[in-house]
Amino acid sequence: SDSYAVSGGLHGVGISVVNALSKTVELEINHAGFSWEQTYTNAVPGPLKKGAPTKKTGTTVRYWADEKIFETTTYDFDTIARRLQEMAFLNKGLTITLTDERPATIEVGDADDVDVAEAPKSEDELAEEAANTELADEAVVDAEGKPENSKKKSRTRIYHYPGGLEDFVRHLNNRKTAIHNSVLSFTAKGTGHELEVAMQWNSGYAESVHTFANTINTHEGGTHEEGFRSALTATVNKYATEKKLVKDKGDKLTGEDIREGLAAVISVKVADPQFEGQTKTKLGITEVKSFVQKVSNENLAHWFESNPAEAKIIIRKAVESANARLAARKARELVRRKSANDIGGLPGKLADCRSKDPSKCEVYIVEGDSAGGSAKSGRDSMYQAILPIRGKIINVEKARIDRVLKNTEVQSIITAFGTGIHDEFDISKLRYHKIVL
Repeated sequence: SDSYAVSGGLHGVGISVVNALSKTVELEINHAGFSWEQTYTNAVPGPLKKGAPTKKTGTTVRYWADEKIFETTTYDFDTIARRLQEMAFLNKGLTITLTDERPATIEVGDADDVDVAEAPKSEDELAEEAANTELADEAVVDAEGKPENSKKKSRTRIYHYPGGLEDFVRHLNNRKTAIHNSVLSFTAKGTGHELEVAMQWNSGYAESVHTFANTINTHEGGTHEEGFRSALTATVNKYATEKKLVKDKGDKLTGEDIREGLAAVISVKVADPQFEGQTKTKLGITEVKSFVQKVSNENLAHWFESNPAEAKIIIRKAVESANARLAARKARELVRRKSANDIGGLPGKLADCRSKDPSKCEVYIVEGDSAGGSAKSGRDSMYQAILPIRGKIINVEKARIDRVLKNTEVQSIITAFGTGIHDEFDISKLRYHKIVL
């Protein structure tokens, strides 16, 4: 019964469904000192065959999906690889081997292009990659230059993470710069609940929080994420106030401020999972929220008290995020005041067109006043508008939103388009249906 104390399924019919949707299912079972085999054809069971004595344990399941039911039975290597990698991260010490043995004539993609290539790789993985690359380079072709069907291009991924969720977080921050060295992690067990959390802040601006329930990726979050977020916001604010790391006791850091640059994984295991909807992407157990919140409060408070230097770095980043948020609000208000809906609100350098029909209008964004002058002289002023801007403007992908909105060129573009930004964005107010760079 311990083996099934936690399961990603809800009704225990997974293998039955696989059998119903497959042409053939083959089972090889090592149990009670013997090997056993059974084959199901079109969901009808064949005889159970007793094999030779064995000391092995475990079950092998092979199935062939029914083409009459599924539109395609070609499986995507990348999708399977990502899911199995998640399973290896979530089950510390587990080793999962994924091998693609399809013929070279089947389009399976390039092993070097899959998303999981960013993950920490063992020596075995690297050796397998090298071997697979050599095999691909030596592919045999027939007289017409096509690969021989008998030649297979096998590729293998081996996932094994002794650090579990800590390795998961390092993987998430693999291409980012962590602002503190250690990965904050903790585990706890309650009545019918288990929790494991790992987290680390990086110098970026986006949060990357991943939640799981019984190893199922809950993309929409749920009660476990709500409990964690609530605890994190309360703990950081309390610590920052007590240590006088914020200027005013009344200045509260928002959850968004605190989670800026946060990479975190929250994994819960529950005996009786309840999900909202049919897709299992949002956990809906109320008791889990209070459990996660209590455990996270205790462990986060202890970590911050025990690591004052790293805690100060984290809070400093949150304070900077709060300052940027307030500055961005002011900048948005400024942009809003300069809206194209206001009288005389259009940018001074914009040579607007005369037509008021957006579907017929187009705006050319050109580099510099000289290019703008040439474009103005050759345009059709009825339908073509010209907006000259400085040659090199701010990198909006890397800069904070407050700096972006203070930029003169960005303000001109926003005002000229007329759609507004952020919560006030309205595509129906776009003044030009063609934007030419």
